[in-house]
Amino acid sequence: MSNKKLDADARQLDRIVKKMIETVDQSKTEIFHISEQSRKEHERLLEELRRTKEEVQRVIFQTDNLEMKTKLARQRLSDVSKNFSRYTEAEIRQAYEKAHSLQMELAMAQEKEKQLRQRRDELERRLAAVKETIERADHLIGQVTVVLNYLNGDFRELSEFINGANEKQEFGLRIIEAQEEERKRLSREIHDGPAQMLANIIMRSDLIERIYRERGAEEAIHEMRDLKKMVRSALYEVRRIIYDLRPMALDDLGLIPTLKKYLQTIEGYHKTTITFTYTGEVKRLSNRFEVAVFRLVQEAVQNALKHAEATTIQVKMELKQNSLLIVVKDDGKGFNPNEKKEKAFGLMGMRERIEWLEGKLHIYSQLGRGTIVTMHIPLHKTGGKGAQQ
Repeated sequence: MSNKKLDADARQLDRIVKKMIETVDQSKTEIFHISEQSRKEHERLLEELRRTKEEVQRVIFQTDNLEMKTKLARQRLSDVSKNFSRYTEAEIRQAYEKAHSLQMELAMAQEKEKQLRQRRDELERRLAAVKETIERADHLIGQVTVVLNYLNGDFRELSEFINGANEKQEFGLRIIEAQEEERKRLSREIHDGPAQMLANIIMRSDLIERIYRERGAEEAIHEMRDLKKMVRSALYEVRRIIYDLRPMALDDLGLIPTLKKYLQTIEGYHKTTITFTYTGEVKRLSNRFEVAVFRLVQEAVQNALKHAEATTIQVKMELKQNSLLIVVKDDGKGFNPNEKKEKAFGLMGMRERIEWLEGKLHIYSQLGRGTIVTMHIPLHKTGGKGAQQ
């Protein structure tokens, strides 16, 4: 799969996740509004239920009072009816009207009590339904929050994983390109340096034979001295090329002496002041660990020379009981570590090595104020294997 396809997939995934988050977030807002409206309705119904219950109690008291009065009025009316001759027409009419009036009031009070009881029961049912709505809304808000956190977390991590895989694939391709470029460079250096010198040595050796025959031994010895210088120069170039590929002293002398020699050589090449400070016990570590640390320091120093244009570089190493601390500080032009740069494969390669060593890499830099690279590497791990011999 091409890098462009991976980039397109990552962008498409980001758009889908963003749309999902917007939709779910909008749904969460709507559910929240429903919950708030239901709470207000719940409060209103509670207040109405309280007033209704008070009204029911008042009407019940009124009904009980009317029932008592109606009973007395009926007794009065019954007495009047039995002793009709003893009462006047006005008294009979009054007893009848009072009994009828009280009966009507009692019937109205009983009907009102019935309606209030129905209203009370209805309010209690509505309150239960609203309470259930509030509980469901709160539960849904909790679930939606979990979904949002998942979308904001795991899916974004998936997108970052795709981007990381894309970067690693690009890094792998750059490594292949760098290897090819390195082969071309070595080919040119060997052709223009040692190979050319060896060809000249062969020509000079033929010339020495002619001089010896034609001019004598003294002239030939003089030419041989020049030839000896050419051989030494060729040998120096061969050793320099081998040293760039892999310092042989790393296997023989160990990390610290090899770093000292390397930094001294670089200092001479680039006319840059490089100081190296080491504290702790000088001891051999595993071969792969020493190679990895050497390449980390080499990369950090090369970055300071090539990109930062530093005039002073400080390399500090401290060997502790269980870890190795490396600090590379320069006075170069610095950069913004948060700004993602294309083709920053030197830093990416350092992160890859640090990850393999299960260490930590921190880069502090400011424009115009230099850069500080700090590396903490555990000694008991090198990608799952011991660093110490």
